[in-house]
Amino acid sequence: MTFLSFPRQLASLAAVTAMIAASPGSAADATRSAAQRADAVHAANRAATIEPSQGDFVNGAAVFAYAEGALYRVYTAPGRVTDIALQAGEALVSVASGDTVRWVIGDTTSGSGAGRRVHVLVKPFSAGLSTNLVVTTDRRTYHLSLSSSAGPAMAALSWTYPQDALLALDRTGTPTQTATPLAAGLEIEKLNFAYRITGDDPSWKPLRAFDDGRQTYIEFPASLAVGEAPPLFLVDREGKASLVNYRVQGRFYIVDRLFDRAELRLGAKRQDVVRIVRGTDGRRRS
Repeated sequence: MTFLSFPRQLASLAAVTAMIAASPGSAADATRSAAQRADAVHAANRAATIEPSQGDFVNGAAVFAYAEGALYRVYTAPGRVTDIALQAGEALVSVASGDTVRWVIGDTTSGSGAGRRVHVLVKPFSAGLSTNLVVTTDRRTYHLSLSSSAGPAMAALSWTYPQDALLALDRTGTPTQTATPLAAGLEIEKLNFAYRITGDDPSWKPLRAFDDGRQTYIEFPASLAVGEAPPLFLVDREGKASLVNYRVQGRFYIVDRLFDRAELRLGAKRQDVVRIVRGTDGRRRS
């Protein structure tokens, strides 16, 4: 069935269209809204991006602390293969990249049995490239931001898994023989990871801080074991710092209280200062 438009109807439609197009601020509002959305995405990506630092490296491999939703920066170079090693026993489900034309991406394995480990291998065709990589497994999802340059490339990277370390359980729920729990009775879903770590970038800079509502835990890189450990100071609202008692267990400082602000200080002539600030939200659930 065909409907005919009469001249008066056409005139009315044209008038309405003209009124919408001439509506003040409509185009500007749309542009502003799009810009705000883009800014929000850029800000979120910047905040979630974890860059490799000197303290992250064990020999030639970077070792990050795994956090759900984090974006891990990976620096590559043409003619060099970067090895992305997953957790032992972790089964690969899929690997997806935003650019499969200018990047060579493959996977292989090492070891056997419970020690079998998946390695995702990436290599760019040229410098000046960037893309993302999403690796899904039977345990978690990894988000990586890849870039290539003519400079040095990361030879390898892997992760530590703080939640696994906290529970110190194997995948069947049985306490392991060799692992010692960080603390008894910790409930992962109640841990608060809403802490910001800023300041200088020494090799001992903490990987993260979190609390269980009663105690605060500060996790350091493995390099802490081979160097001098920084003392911890609590900072009040007036900026006054005071030493606080804490225990050292492995790579963790354990403070038997909560705090809003603290500082780690080390050095005499050139003092490194790292600040830890507790937020008000950001609880992470398993």
